[in-house]
Amino acid sequence: MTINRPASLICLSLTLGGASLMLPNDGLADDESVTVLDRVLVDGTANGGSGKSYKASRTSTATRSDAPVTEIPQAITTVTTQALKDKSADSLDDALSDVSGISQSNTIAGANDAIIRRGFGESRDGSILTDGLNTALAHNFNATTDHVEVLKGPASTLYGVLDPGGMINLVTKKPEDEFSAEVWSKVSAFGAGRYSSKAGLDVTGPVSDSGVSYRLITEGEKGDYWRNLGENRNWLVAPSLKWQGEATEIDLSYTHEDYLTPYDRGTVYDATRRAFLDISPRQRLDEGWSEVDGKSDLFKASINRELGEDWDLSLNYGFSKDSFSADQTRATAYNSATGVLTRRSDVRGYYDTTVHSLRADLTGKEDLFGFENEFLFGVALRKEDIARSTLQQCNLNTRFNVNAPVYGAIAPCSYNAATSIREYQNLNTQAIYAQDRVHLTEQLIAVAGLRLEHYDIEAGAGSTVNTDTAGNALIPNAGLVYKVTADASLYANVARTFRPNSSITSAYGGLDPEKGISYEIGAKADFTDWLSGTLAVFYAEKKNVAYAETVGGETVYRTAGLVRSKGIELDLAGQLTDELQAVASYGLTDAHVVEDPDYAGNDLANVARHTAALRLAYEYGEVFGGAGSLRFGAGLRSAGRRAGDAANSFYLPGYGVVDLFASYTIERERPIEIQLNLNNIFDKTYYTSSIGNSAYGVSVGQSFNAALSVSMKF
Repeated sequence: MTINRPASLICLSLTLGGASLMLPNDGLADDESVTVLDRVLVDGTANGGSGKSYKASRTSTATRSDAPVTEIPQAITTVTTQALKDKSADSLDDALSDVSGISQSNTIAGANDAIIRRGFGESRDGSILTDGLNTALAHNFNATTDHVEVLKGPASTLYGVLDPGGMINLVTKKPEDEFSAEVWSKVSAFGAGRYSSKAGLDVTGPVSDSGVSYRLITEGEKGDYWRNLGENRNWLVAPSLKWQGEATEIDLSYTHEDYLTPYDRGTVYDATRRAFLDISPRQRLDEGWSEVDGKSDLFKASINRELGEDWDLSLNYGFSKDSFSADQTRATAYNSATGVLTRRSDVRGYYDTTVHSLRADLTGKEDLFGFENEFLFGVALRKEDIARSTLQQCNLNTRFNVNAPVYGAIAPCSYNAATSIREYQNLNTQAIYAQDRVHLTEQLIAVAGLRLEHYDIEAGAGSTVNTDTAGNALIPNAGLVYKVTADASLYANVARTFRPNSSITSAYGGLDPEKGISYEIGAKADFTDWLSGTLAVFYAEKKNVAYAETVGGETVYRTAGLVRSKGIELDLAGQLTDELQAVASYGLTDAHVVEDPDYAGNDLANVARHTAALRLAYEYGEVFGGAGSLRFGAGLRSAGRRAGDAANSFYLPGYGVVDLFASYTIERERPIEIQLNLNNIFDKTYYTSSIGNSAYGVSVGQSFNAALSVSMKF
């Protein structure tokens, strides 16, 4: 038995930005990346292992039945290993820069990943998974990441609590049965004498002939932040083991990471002059001591068993914890006439998040009533606990002029544990689900699924309970595929989502959960040796969105709000010639508030109406008489204007950024590869997101910078 593990989603090889349009077909494993019903898996080579492709190729399915990508009625984009390498990606934002319909939401000053998909998404919304498992990780992308999958549209039938925009799955590197090793070093230069460096090791191989294989990944980073103040310090260690028998595979992995990153609130929008501050994008408005100091742990275990007769069982469990403390300098007011910025010191003494995630899946294939059926049956449990200290504030002052900055005039707060109040949120869910993929004719395939989930959630501060709600959710999905030819198909799907309403600090009580629904139609093509692509048109809405009203002088929270998003997405990837590879994407997202006492008709904050990307890579081949080989390319990433806050009082301007790269491989017994990345070569000033409710805290995109990487393989 061979169990392929690279993806926990059904993998369609329709690519965008190094991404293959994949879909959670009948059997998407919610947790890890194994036995998904009729999942089209992509192996390590196809999805970016050793291959140099932006287009992932189908190789096998978990049930050993061949399911072409054109037979799955939902879109998934996979950013391949080669695309990540060419970008020299350091973050999830880097990884997803070529994916259509993606924007950045409020990252809490860089403390968390925050990705908007099709108009929906926010920090810590449960939409970012590792090997199909919910985790507590604040920053999900690291040296263990092999490739990244973006599931477009609703996924609650298989994944539970989610928004209609979809989810993101990071697939990690697994132990391999043949020995290999790689060491690398990378130096990044940001200008003005500011540098950062990292180095790492990745070694894998078998333990004699025991059926056990191992992998160890380590990486350390230390150096300057790209702006004029602050530093990054990170180190990671990630051992993993795999045992594979005749019909069983067991995988164990552990990742520990210590991190220190700037708590960077960005820049300020001047409402008086209706413009952003006319200062260098490298200039911080806070202090060098504004930073997040934390650590994270992730343990995963999976058992996969072939039962025979086209049936498989998988059990996947994950435990994760993220803990950090944070100091920050927060801007609270700005005097446009004088240039004086009013600032305040804040401190959060601790912020701990713990997540347990468990899923069991039974997948199989049977002929019933003359039709071929591919089944998924499963159960899932999730327990997520947040405990944090209240935000303490001090040292309000007006001694900082943005036009002549003098740092050091404001001191950090001293955390006082005696006066701190514990804030908390506890979420528990239990679910059962089933899905079936039925071949009605040679051209027509239907997919239907249903999930029953029970949830209970409590949140508050000290002895005050601000959220206390429990209930059940019934979450269906359905899809249809019509194969026009062997290489092209049309599809449609409809699905629901849900998310419990909860607030740690506001008196939500027992509000009904948010409920979403999405409709999508599309067309797919997959020409194996050339090009793959998907064109999708979607409409999604979410109701029971919480809003506040003042009644009799008191703030009351209700759930009559409605937001909706509609749009078009086009994703293409392929091998245009023997040497030239390309990825192209375009997304139009029209996201508005439909029902709300204050914001009806407004654009949703941080959602880019237009996104577009084009990436080219050319494999030049041998140079210097065959002593080495050359590869080079360029990428354009762009986004349209975005609302800066819910009131639409200001907008972030649109932008386009050009990046270049070149790599040279010295061909020898132990190949050495040297790669140079030049990012934002025209030094464009641009803004990636706002905090969503204020003009004080707009994230700034990186100015021109260069990165030189050197690696050796054994």
